Amino acid sequence: MQKTKTQLSEKKLVGITTRTNNKQLFEADPSTNKVAATVQKYFHSGLAEKIVARKNPGTTFCVYTNYESDFNGDYTYFIGEEVASFDEVGEGFETLIIPMQKYEKFTNKPGPMPAVCIDMWQNIWKMNASELGGERAYVADFEVYDERSADHANVTLDIYIGVAE
Repeated sequence: MQKTKTQLSEKKLVGITTRTNNKQLFEADPSTNKVAATVQKYFHSGLAEKIVARKNPGTTFCVYTNYESDFNGDYTYFIGEEVASFDEVGEGFETLIIPMQKYEKFTNKPGPMPAVCIDMWQNIWKMNASELGGERAYVADFEVYDERSADHANVTLDIYIGVAE
């Protein structure tokens, strides 16, 4: 896993959300895995195509935000795309602003989904502040899926972890 320090400007996103925690996320029971259900709804209903003012059609953001505490507590999971404006937000969609923030960006070696994503997160959770590159901010952390993740058997993705100033 490659790690890079970066700072990103504010991002406006439109998509759908659910409230969950990592215990539910990694349970095998699909009835309790709210993230999987949200992802399926997003893709199987073609919601991306219904988002107005898409900046980079086909680039999906999966954001973890509104943390109750840290990665052990509840958080809001958001899936959607970056938009140029919130002028026209369709019914059933929610908006999210990722504020300008410093990040540690992690990029994996290509591999199968969901194994590559799970492996990356498990490695990130084990890192102390020094290994990570700073204390986690717990404002907005996110995965970016772009053209490098079109082949689900050979996915490359970026995970951005917000770090405190």
